[in-house]
Amino acid sequence: MADKPEPTLFERIIQGEIPARLEHEDDTCVALHDVNPQAPVHILIVPRKPIPRVGEAEDADKDTLGHLLLVARDLARRLHLGKGFRLIINNGPDGGESVPHLHVHLLAGRPLTWPPG
Repeated sequence: MADKPEPTLFERIIQGEIPARLEHEDDTCVALHDVNPQAPVHILIVPRKPIPRVGEAEDADKDTLGHLLLVARDLARRLHLGKGFRLIINNGPDGGESVPHLHVHLLAGRPLTWPPG
C-alpha cells in the first residue's frame, strides 16, 4: 500500500492547521490573502478538493473550476476592482507553480504589465 502524500500547504490551511486571512469561504473553496503579495490585492482562490494542477483536472471537476472563476468575479465586485484585475493559474514548475494544489491568483490594485513574467 502506497503512503498517502503529505498534505499541501493549502490543505493544511483549509483544515485549520495553518492560519490564513480569509476573504471568502464556502463548501467548494476558500479565498485567502497571499502572504507574499505581488500586487496591492493578491488573493488565492483554492478549491477544497486537492486538484494538483489544472493540467490534471478531470472532466468531473468542471463545476469546481467554474466556481473558482465566479468566486473571483464576486470578490472583484465586492472589493471594487472595477479598474481591472488579473486571474492567473500556474501549471507545473515552468509555469510558476510553487504549491501542487490548483489555485487561482486574483491580482489588482495597480496597473499590471504584459507579458507578466
